[in-house]
Amino acid sequence: MIAMGSSRFVVLLLLLLLLSFQSTFEQQPPPLAVARFRAERAALLQLRSSLGLRSKQWPIKSNPCLNWVGILCQNGSVVGINISGFKRTRIGRRNPQFSVDALANLTNLVSFNASRFNLPGSIPNGLGFQLQTLQVLDLRFCQISGAIPFTFGNLSNLNELYLSHNSLTGTIPSSLGQLSRLSVLDLSGNSLTGLIPSSFGSLLNLSSLDMSSNYLSGVVPDAFGNLPNLRFLNLSGNSLSSPIPIQLGNVTSLVALDLSFNTFSGTVPLEFVRLRSLQRLMMGNNLLSGNLSGDLFSPRSELQVLVMDHNNFTGNLPDALWSLPNLSFLDASDNNFTGFLPNLGLNANFTPAVFNLSHNMFYGGLTSILRRFSSVDLSYNYLQGTVPDYARGVASLSRNCLRNSTTQRSVRECATFYSMSNLPFDNFGFPNGTIPPPRNGHKSNRRVIILAAVLGGVGLIVLLLIVVILVIVCCRKRRITTQRGTGVGPAPPAAAGQPPTGVSLDLSSLGEAFTYQQILAATGDFSEANLIKNGHSGDLFRGVLEGGIPVVIKRFDVRSGTKDSYMLELDLFSKVSHPRLVPLLGHCLENENGKFLVYKYMPNGDLSSSLYRKMDSEDDSLQSLDWITRLKIALGAAEGLSYLHHECNPPLVHRDVQASSILLDDKYEVRLGSLSEVCSQEGDSHSNRFTRLLRLPQTSEQGTSGVATATCAYDVYCFGKVLLELVTGKMGISASNDPNTKDLLEGMLPYINIYDKELVTNIVDPSLIIDEDLLEEVWAMAVVARSCLNPKPTRRPLMRYILKALENPLKVVREESGSSARLRTPSSRGSWNAALFSSWRNSSTDMAAGAAAAGAGPSSLKQSGTTRSHSQGSGHNGGGDHSSSNRKQSKDVFPEPLDVQDEDRSDDEY
Repeated sequence: MIAMGSSRFVVLLLLLLLLSFQSTFEQQPPPLAVARFRAERAALLQLRSSLGLRSKQWPIKSNPCLNWVGILCQNGSVVGINISGFKRTRIGRRNPQFSVDALANLTNLVSFNASRFNLPGSIPNGLGFQLQTLQVLDLRFCQISGAIPFTFGNLSNLNELYLSHNSLTGTIPSSLGQLSRLSVLDLSGNSLTGLIPSSFGSLLNLSSLDMSSNYLSGVVPDAFGNLPNLRFLNLSGNSLSSPIPIQLGNVTSLVALDLSFNTFSGTVPLEFVRLRSLQRLMMGNNLLSGNLSGDLFSPRSELQVLVMDHNNFTGNLPDALWSLPNLSFLDASDNNFTGFLPNLGLNANFTPAVFNLSHNMFYGGLTSILRRFSSVDLSYNYLQGTVPDYARGVASLSRNCLRNSTTQRSVRECATFYSMSNLPFDNFGFPNGTIPPPRNGHKSNRRVIILAAVLGGVGLIVLLLIVVILVIVCCRKRRITTQRGTGVGPAPPAAAGQPPTGVSLDLSSLGEAFTYQQILAATGDFSEANLIKNGHSGDLFRGVLEGGIPVVIKRFDVRSGTKDSYMLELDLFSKVSHPRLVPLLGHCLENENGKFLVYKYMPNGDLSSSLYRKMDSEDDSLQSLDWITRLKIALGAAEGLSYLHHECNPPLVHRDVQASSILLDDKYEVRLGSLSEVCSQEGDSHSNRFTRLLRLPQTSEQGTSGVATATCAYDVYCFGKVLLELVTGKMGISASNDPNTKDLLEGMLPYINIYDKELVTNIVDPSLIIDEDLLEEVWAMAVVARSCLNPKPTRRPLMRYILKALENPLKVVREESGSSARLRTPSSRGSWNAALFSSWRNSSTDMAAGAAAAGAGPSSLKQSGTTRSHSQGSGHNGGGDHSSSNRKQSKDVFPEPLDVQDEDRSDDEY
C-alpha cells in the first residue's frame, strides 16, 4: 500500500513538471519573431544614429516597443514612428541629413511622422521602393528641398501624404495619380511649378487636396470633376488661369473651395449651383468679372464662408445670397457691385457674422439686414440717409453719403454719382438748391480764414525762408567737412547712401562670387515662372543653386537709371551686419549688361503675402496669422529698424518700410528686405541749435526732390502703418500714400483711445481669436501705432522706445502704482520749437481728441479729468496728454533723455 502510494506521488510530480515545462516553452516567442524583433531593433538604432535622435526619447538599453517615445508596435513589430518636433543631438545638428535608409528594414511600418523635424536636403528616391506597407507619410515643416520623387507612385498603400511648408521645387510627378487609395494630399507652401497633373482625376478616394501657395500655372484639370469624394480643394496663391472648369460643379461632396490669389478671369460657372454641400467658397484677388448669378446660392446650400474680394464683379448681389441660413463670413469688397441693400426678413436663429462690402457702389439707405451681422464694413460706397442706432459701433461707414456720420464723401462727389445713376439724392438732408451742410467744420468760414491767413502770412513765410537759406548757406561748408563719420557712410542728403568715392569694396567678405552661368542655371534663364516681382531697384527672381539651395536673386539693369544701386547695397552689407537684415549670400558682377545679388530665400515670403496664408490643411476654418506670431513679427521689424536708427553712425534710414519689405523665414523670424533705399539720415546732425529752431515742421514727409525724406521719423511713420495692418488685418495700408489710404487711416484712428479698450474692437481683424489678456496687447499695439502716425515728425517716438513698448505691451495701457504707463516721446517743451508751434499742436490734439470722443461716446473720456493742459509742448499720442498730466509715465518702457544733449539730438534727428 505504501509502495503504491509513493509511486502515484512520483507520477503526479512528473506530470506537474512536464506541464510546467510545456507552459514555459509555449510562452517563449517563436524563433522567427525573435529574429524579426532583433532586426527591427537594429534598424531603429541605425535610424536613431543617422538622424541624431536624443537618448532621452530613444534610450538604447530599453525595449523600443515599451519605452521609446513615438514608437507604436503590434504583435511585437513596429508599425508606427512619430518623431514630430524631436530635437537632434549636438553632434546631429552639425550635419543634419535626410537619412532614413533604415526604414527599409521595418517591413510592417504603416505610419511615419517626421513633421517639424529638420530633414534638410532632398527626399531619397529609394523611399518609394522601401515603404510598400506605408499608409501615412507626414513630412510637413521639415526644410526639405529638391523635387518630389517620381518613385512615390509606388507607395500603393498610401492613404495620407503631407509634404507642405518645405522648399520643394520642380513639377508635381504624374505618378502620384497612381495612388488609388490616397485620401489626403497636402503639397501647399512650397515652390512647385508647372501644371497640375491630369492623372489626379484617377484619385477616386481623394477627400482633401491642398496645393496652395506654390507657383503652379495653366488651368485646373477637368478631371477634378471625376472625384466623387473630394471635400476640400485649395488652389489659392498660384498662377492658375481661366477658365474655371464647369466640371467642378459635379463634385457634390465639396465642402470648401479656395481659388483666391490666382489669375482667373471671366465669370463663375453657373454649374456651381450643384454644390449643395459647399461651406467655404473663396475666389478673392482674381480677374473674375460679370454679374453674380443668383442660381449659385440655393436655399438648401450649406455655404458658410464666401470670399470674392478684389475682382471685377458687377451688378447686384443676388437676394438668394442673403437668405442662406448658415452664412457667417462674406467678403465681397473691392468689386463693382451696385444696387440697394436688401431689406429681407431675418432668420431668428442666425449666427453672428462678418460682412464686408467696402469699396463698391452700393447706394440708398441702410436697412435692417445689418442686424444679422456682428461686424459690418460698408465704407467707400454711396449709401445715404441717416445711420440707425443699431448700426453704431457695429458698422464701418466712412466715405459714404450719410448725414449723421463723420468722414463722409463730399457733397459734389455724392451728387455727381447719384446724378449719373439717375437716382434721387437727399443732399445730406438739405433741400436741393440750398447750401449743403458743413462737412468737417464750417467750410465757408474756413475759406475766408484760410485766405486771410495766406495773404497775411506771405511776408512772414518769405522772411523765414530767407533766414533759413542764409543759415544753410553759412553752415554748408561746415556740414560737408564734419558729417564724414566713421560709421556706415556719408551724411550729406545729396549723396545719401552712396559708397565713398574712390574706395573699392572687398568683395571677398560679401559672400560667394557666382558666375553668370550659375545665375542663369539657378533661375532657369530668368523665366517668367521664377519672377517674384519687379522692384524699383531691380527684378527679383526665385532660384535654386547647385545642391538644391533655394535663393532669391536680384537683377540690376546697368543700362537703366539704377545702375549704381547694386554698389549701394554692397557698400551697405560691407559695413553693417545684423540678424534682422536679409542675409546676402553672394554676387555676380562679371556680366556687362547686368549685375546680380544673391540673398537667402525666405520660405514664408513677406508679411503682405503671409498674413492670411493657410497654415494647416486639417483645420478648415478661416485662418490667418495668430496674434502671438503678429506680435513676434512687429518685434522683429522694430529690432531691425532700431539697429539702423540707433546703432549705426550716422543713423541709417530704411525709407521703404512696408509689409512687402518685412521678410519672414520658416519660423516667422523677421529679416528686413528692400535695402536698396537705405541711406544716411539727412543733414542737420551737426547743425547748430539756431538752424534747428528755424527748421519748418515736416508733415508731408517729402524733401525738395519730392521723394521720401531720409529721416528716421519717416521710418517710424511707415512702421506705424505696418502695426495698423497687423491689428486690423487690412493689407495695403503701408504700401500706399494715396488719398484713399489716408482716409482709411483717418477712419481708424478715432477708435484708438488710451482710456477705452473696447473701442479698438471695432477695427481689430475679425479673424483674430483673442482672449481678454491678448486684447490688451492688441490695444497696446494700436496705441503705439497711433503715436507713430503723429502728423508732426518731431513728436513721434524714437524706434528704441517703440521696441521697448512692444516688448512690454501691457505696460503701455495698464496703470502701475496709480500711474498710466503710456507711450511717450522725449520731452522738448523747453525748446523754441515747441513754443513756436504750440498753437498747431493744440489744434491737432483737440481735433484728434474730438474725433475719438465722437467715436467712443462719453465712456472714452472717463479717465481724462486729471488735467486740462494738452498744449504745453506735448504731442498727441493715443488720445492722452504727455506734459501736464498728473499721471506719471513708466520710465522702464520709455525712459527720459539722460541729459540736454540727448534731448537736443532727438529733436535734431526728427
